[in-house]
Amino acid sequence: MKQLLKTLTETFGPSGHEGEVRKIILKEVKPLADEIRVDALGSLIVRKKPARGSKNPRRIMLAAHMDEIGIIASHIDKKGFVRFTNVGGTFGRYTLGARIRFMNGVTGVIGYDLPEHVENVPPINKMYIDVGATKKEDCPVKVGDFAAFERSYMEMGDRLVAKSMDDRTGVAVLIETLRSIKSTPNDLYFVFTTQEEVGVRGAGAAAYGIDPEIGLAVDVTATGDTPASMKVMTELGKGPCVKFRDPGMLSDPRVVDWMISTAEKARIPYQREVLLIGSTDAREIQISRAGVMAGALSIPCRYVHSASEMVDYRDLKNSVKLLTALLSKVVSF
Repeated sequence: MKQLLKTLTETFGPSGHEGEVRKIILKEVKPLADEIRVDALGSLIVRKKPARGSKNPRRIMLAAHMDEIGIIASHIDKKGFVRFTNVGGTFGRYTLGARIRFMNGVTGVIGYDLPEHVENVPPINKMYIDVGATKKEDCPVKVGDFAAFERSYMEMGDRLVAKSMDDRTGVAVLIETLRSIKSTPNDLYFVFTTQEEVGVRGAGAAAYGIDPEIGLAVDVTATGDTPASMKVMTELGKGPCVKFRDPGMLSDPRVVDWMISTAEKARIPYQREVLLIGSTDAREIQISRAGVMAGALSIPCRYVHSASEMVDYRDLKNSVKLLTALLSKVVSF
């Protein structure tokens, strides 16, 4: 899973431009799937059918988003400096000084106006990208070009660091779960969604087409285990998190109980999550069509939406174990 995660995180796929990530996933899942299709918004939908003879199989949708936060060029000045705006939750405090790569391969460094105020974090509209150009005519970037952080994958023991762990960790976990499930009484749809970072758009379209009975998002969540962090009870290495609430949704109590009871019976470590900022694909799955019983399995992640997001490998492995345990048996509620 580490090599897969390295490949996924070092591949560029800002919202709306997930094609290269989708190619990697498709290669991994093709031997494991009963059906594969790509919908109109670009989400990859991978079906594993119930075992022959299964009675009343439950239609379950698992979602992990392929896209990452990014930026888009909005103006190029006479000296070739590129102004930009965000694509998703690109924060000024993490963007300043970052190296970025455009989809066409051009690289750049993000600088900022008013350097005498170096202790203050300027807003994104006071930043620019230096791509090495000396005039507008030489700038290899055009208005409308997309870019994302440029940063390589790194291992620190069980701690793994890279850009786009949000949500390539979820993608890797779903792939490994699909690989580990040998037989299931359920009708499973593993969905690798698009445009989550700009409003969970891909998940909504996919859920409408699948019409699941149960939906689970697999995404990262912020931790409360660093100095002066948010007051949340999630830590690296303590297991995947069962979401109760975030600003976009309330998890269905039946799904929460299903996840917790399965984890406890299988002796898989887990954490209880109440997220104070952000949401996941589960928000849109839950309100699709006439409504879906939905919840989320969250992977603890430090420094979310930075170029150096950190996860713990043990949490990824236990996420696969929990999902495999959930999906391999009859769902009784």
